[in-house]
Amino acid sequence: MKAVITVVGKDKKGIIAKVSAFLAEKGVNIVDISQTILSEYFAMIMIVDLSDATMELAALAEECAELGKQIGMSIYMQHEDIFNAMHNV
Repeated sequence: MKAVITVVGKDKKGIIAKVSAFLAEKGVNIVDISQTILSEYFAMIMIVDLSDATMELAALAEECAELGKQIGMSIYMQHEDIFNAMHNV
């Protein structure tokens, strides 16, 4: 199963390192990643594979959101199918 993770907030050092280390600890593999800086704002989107994850999607999503709070970012994880459905017109 795949999921989409978005990370948005004021740019600072270590965002990618903290998020990727967290995901690695949970057995989540980053399949694709794109990030950019818009003025002083950081924006990242990742496609991740949850096949070897140590937790269910809902619990992972909650922990991602909590990590976001800890590092001053907004982190949102959702199942790939939901993301695709929301963005189809």
